Amino acid sequence: MMMTLPLMPKATAVWLIEKTALSFEQIADFCGMHPLEVQAIADGEVAQGIVGYDPIANKQTTAEEIRRCEADPKARLKMLDAAIPGGRRTKGARYTPVAKRIDRPDAIAFMLRNYPQVQDAQIVKLLGTTKDTIQKVRDRSHWNSANIKPRDPVILGLCKQSDLNDVVSAANARAERDGEPVPPPPVPESGDEAA
Repeated sequence: MMMTLPLMPKATAVWLIEKTALSFEQIADFCGMHPLEVQAIADGEVAQGIVGYDPIANKQTTAEEIRRCEADPKARLKMLDAAIPGGRRTKGARYTPVAKRIDRPDAIAFMLRNYPQVQDAQIVKLLGTTKDTIQKVRDRSHWNSANIKPRDPVILGLCKQSDLNDVVSAANARAERDGEPVPPPPVPESGDEAA
């Protein structure tokens, strides 16, 4: 099992040394340090000038947990589950590297042409763009309209195939619910692979 360390372990150790009666071993265990390193921090040999980082205020542990460990030198501080970073992000717009942003209008054009049932809000999330940009591509008022060629966002590296499939499936289900016709899947073009 992978050990999870607190955010800013040295600053957390400084705070625990200053504000608690925990042993150096307990602090070292919680912060992923060697007990001698914790002792050096306590003696002022290491981490001078580092401001203590409160693990209680930052929801990494609780005051009750600290009191429990102060009462029993063999006890070890436990990290709160909420402090442990989760898996991959699933909500919110994704970050697109600057080098790929130039390809975004091409991906928007591809989505508008091949998946008209997908709503603008879904395209915004999938490609990390704005409704304004989608509208400009749609009505050809985008500053680079003359050079926009519909290209698959998966091939461009702007999204994963699984994310695109999920968005299209959701749009198809909504269209069926609303009694609208579901367009057939696009036929792959040989030109889509060209970068």
